[in-house]
Amino acid sequence: MDKHMKGYKVFNSDWTCRGFQFEVGKIFEEDVTPVCCDRGFHFCTKAVDCFKYYNFNPNNKVAEVEALGDIDTQDDDSKCCTNKIHIIREISWQEVLDLVNMGKACTGLCNSGNRNSGDWNSGNRNSGNQNSGDCNSGNQNSGDWNSGNRNIGFCNSGDCNSGNRNNGNWNSGDWNSGNWNSGNYNSGDCNSGNRNSGNQNSGDCNSGDWNSGDCNSGDWNKTYFSNGCFNTESTKIFLFNKLSDWTYQDWLNSDARYILMDCPSNVLFWIWKDDMTDEEKAAHPEYSVTGGFLNHIEKETGRQMWWDGLSDIKKNIVMHLPNFDKDIFKEITGIDVEG
Repeated sequence: MDKHMKGYKVFNSDWTCRGFQFEVGKIFEEDVTPVCCDRGFHFCTKAVDCFKYYNFNPNNKVAEVEALGDIDTQDDDSKCCTNKIHIIREISWQEVLDLVNMGKACTGLCNSGNRNSGDWNSGNRNSGNQNSGDCNSGNQNSGDWNSGNRNIGFCNSGDCNSGNRNNGNWNSGDWNSGNWNSGNYNSGDCNSGNRNSGNQNSGDCNSGDWNSGDCNSGDWNKTYFSNGCFNTESTKIFLFNKLSDWTYQDWLNSDARYILMDCPSNVLFWIWKDDMTDEEKAAHPEYSVTGGFLNHIEKETGRQMWWDGLSDIKKNIVMHLPNFDKDIFKEITGIDVEG
């Protein structure tokens, strides 16, 4: 048996351990043959191993010790036992942190990274545990800034994501609130497409399920914009309250739609003071400081002005929509096509 071995020992806040009262600077001896986990004074040659048996708590006392008598050891860590022990000195908590961490400025345990308040981190600034990434509040992340767990992506609040910014789980895509998505921006589950609120879709923007097309509210469709099920052809849409020969996809791709996308909802434009009327100056006295005022034109007036400024070619494109009805068009848009 070895003699004279230095190590570390953790105590309760009152310097007791297993009911025995210790004191710094003194030597304590028992008339026993030491056996680990059975009898004698226990200590560890590695400070970090002490916290397998005591909570990692700054309220606990930690001391440097030396075994002066018979010593028993165990194979699975640095735990030892002796029948004669010297409590050499108290170790400050900051010194403990330095002993149990390879990284710097850590308040956690067994960190090789820096500034970790969690434990067993090889990354930096983690409040969670076992992270190889940085700035994680979750656990076992290899990515960064995750509040969830076991993520290799970044900024995930969900768990087990290889993608980024997911608050769902098991996603390889990005920005998913649903689960098991390889696509992006899905609130549903198991989608390989994007922006689906439904489930099991390989298409995009589906609120239904099992669609390989896009923008379906129904299920099992291999087409677009279907609210039914098991369809391979897109349905025709109503235009101006009448059934047309167009699909919604035709409308989306039409020149008329692109022209009308520029139709203003509100018109705001700046009028400089030199262009203001006397009535406008009286209504907006702030012009003397700002150099003018922001003029607002009502929606209907602004839209009519926009329409009147269109070329005849663009007007004709809009008015050649299937089933075009000037009265319905005016009721909805406020535009009188005849001026």
